[in-house]
Amino acid sequence: MNKIFKTLDQQIEILKSRNLIINDEESTKDILLRENYFFINGYRHMFLDSERSRNFLEGTTFEELYATFLFDRDVRNIMFKHLLIVENNFKSIISYQLSKKYGFKEKDYLDPKNFTQDSLKSRHVHDILNKMRRQIRVNGRQHTATLHYLSNYGYIPMWILVKVLSFGIIAELYDILKYEDQMTIADLYHLDPDTLSTYLHLLANFRNLCAHEDILYDHRTQKEIPDNKYHYLLDIEMKDDHYIYGKNDLFAVVIMLKELLTEQEFNEFISELGYEIDLLDGKINVIPTNIILNCIGFPNNWRDINKV
Repeated sequence: MNKIFKTLDQQIEILKSRNLIINDEESTKDILLRENYFFINGYRHMFLDSERSRNFLEGTTFEELYATFLFDRDVRNIMFKHLLIVENNFKSIISYQLSKKYGFKEKDYLDPKNFTQDSLKSRHVHDILNKMRRQIRVNGRQHTATLHYLSNYGYIPMWILVKVLSFGIIAELYDILKYEDQMTIADLYHLDPDTLSTYLHLLANFRNLCAHEDILYDHRTQKEIPDNKYHYLLDIEMKDDHYIYGKNDLFAVVIMLKELLTEQEFNEFISELGYEIDLLDGKINVIPTNIILNCIGFPNNWRDINKV
């Protein structure tokens, strides 16, 4: 069946027909116009009276549904801010390490000999280096910093180039480094290269979700982070020998940020998250806040990660 256009009044009637309480129709219509019915309705699952039902729990208000929408937006903005810190830090580190070892001009740091010589990865090396060269061609004269270097020196050093490379390309760049270069960088984070590679790709995925204002709270990635000490120390619940939180959800992002941010940065991150969760707790009455937290992958004792 095709989805057809619905007026604001029709959208209100649909919500009412599903047992949602609308206390102020004019305010609700204004919110639906500005925020989009589809996106707000994307948060309804937690408030339904059963898994197969389309009806809301008795007593659910539009204000509660909208509060959850705003909560996801605020969490997304907090995540995005701190993911950008990780992205910037990693770009700085990888550009420093490669420039120091291989040179700071494109012809030096983009030389295929500087990367893994594994024959199985030769095509990948070729593709990533071509992506980087393409960014130099396309963006080189569109950004102030890159234009400055091209105009005055005729080349773009890597510490400037990384500014126009996506986090995804940077993650792929790390994958094609020689193992000793991967180790040098991973050691700075006290991680092994495989774990750091997994972190980079997952964080790039979440970063793009945040940048495009996608629904974040129930997002799950296909790849999971490895079991680590934080799963154990927080005594996260297991099912069939598998941790049910902190593997491919938002709490996995918290764990990754714990290992990649400075202590001060992480403390600020947890404080900001805690504020939004406490705020939500005061606005939701029909379901316990823990149901929402578990939905986004947070164990009930999630704040204890700041203590372990």
